[in-house]
This record gives sequence, C-alpha cells and structure tokens, in this order.
Amino acid sequence: MQKDKKKVKNESCCPTNAVRMKVVVLLMLSLCLTLSGAQSEWTSLSNSQLENCNFISELAVLKEKLKTMDQKLGAVETRLQVGESQVDELKSMNKAQEEELKTLKKDIAAGQPKVAFTAALRTSGSGYIGPFTTHTPLQYKRVFSNFGSGYNPSTGVFTAIAKGVYYFRYTMFYNGDANAVVSLMKNEEFLVSTWDRVSGRSEDSASNAAIVQLEVGDNVFARLSANMRVYDDGGNYNTFSGFLLFTN
Repeated sequence: MQKDKKKVKNESCCPTNAVRMKVVVLLMLSLCLTLSGAQSEWTSLSNSQLENCNFISELAVLKEKLKTMDQKLGAVETRLQVGESQVDELKSMNKAQEEELKTLKKDIAAGQPKVAFTAALRTSGSGYIGPFTTHTPLQYKRVFSNFGSGYNPSTGVFTAIAKGVYYFRYTMFYNGDANAVVSLMKNEEFLVSTWDRVSGRSEDSASNAAIVQLEVGDNVFARLSANMRVYDDGGNYNTFSGFLLFTN
C-alpha cells in the first residue's frame, strides 16, 4: 500500500513534457518582466539579457501563431477530403453515363436504338401540383424506366435521341373542385389535351396519347395550364410514358 502511495505521488510530481515546457516559458517570461521592471534600478543589466527576454516573448507569440495555423490546416485538410470524395462520386456517375452513351451509339449504328420511359409525378408524399401563373411542364420525378436516357426528370421533358416515330401517353388525376387542364406538347406545338373544369367536386381521371414524328433534339412534355393543378399520392395517378416505334 505504501508503494502504491509513493507511485501516485511520484506520478503527480512528474508533469508531461508539454506541461514542463509551458512552465519554463511562463517562468522565463516572468523573469523578463521582472528584469524589465527593475531596469531603472539595476543599471548593470546588459543589452544581451534584454535581447534574450525579447526573444523569449517573441517565441511565445510565435508558438500561438503556429498553433492557430495548425488548426486552420486541419480544417483545410478536412474540406479537401470531402471534396475528393465528391469528385470520386462524380467520376463514377460520369463513367456510368459514358457506358450508357456507348451502348446507345452502338444501337443507333445498328439501326435499332432502344428508347422507352415511364415516370410518375411524386417520389413520395401526396398533395397538389400547381397552380402556376404560366403554362408549366409537369416534372414526373419518379422514374420507373428510362431506356436511352431520353427523359429528364429534372425538367419533365423527353428529348429525341434518334429520328423516328414515337408513341406518348399521359394520365391526369384531380381530387376536389374541378380545375385541371394538361396538354401534350411537341416543342411549342400543341398535340392533345385533357380537361376537368365542369364536373364539380369529385375525383376525376383522364388520359390522352399521340403518335408523332420526331427529329433528333425535338422535345415532348406534358404541360399543366396556367392557374390549374393536379393531385397525386402514392397511387401514382399522374404518369407520362413514351417509346420509339421505329426509325425512319
């Protein structure tokens, strides 16, 4: 028991190197301040001693600056690691898209491009989409299939990647006072439409479709008319689909 007490006592009396260094610096700074205060009385204090005191003071300031710089470098390193992770993720996405593009080019070269998609309005939740003050393309965000990557869920627009004849179909659902108008558009050309304006308060559904000739780069989308709205939930009542029938 006596040995344990002695061991504890010895450990408590032996500070770490870092603590000893701080104590030494503080003692030397205290000595410098004392020497500086007594300079008027101790006229024999040499210039070299004063320079040593100034050096120690500057050393303490430099140590704090180095500590701050080390903290900033640590933060920069963390941000760089996050940035590298994001870059790797983007590289993986680009690689996957490049592979899809290669496959699509092969299909087009063989005269048999594979183009087909189906999407619904909501990925989750329920509620109304709209009204908007202007005619607005509906963004069908829940993508079930998108062969050829012609459909863009961020815009709701399908862009033709091959010249040919395409088939498109959409469905429209409304819950409440009738106030829904959706139209199928080719670029700025009106194709077909569905209306629900006079049936009163109810749950109504409608659909329409069209077969159209498209050139490469032509856009097709379902447009919600200004001041109108549609309703959707997990039932996926509002959908937009299309596929290539044949090239020509």
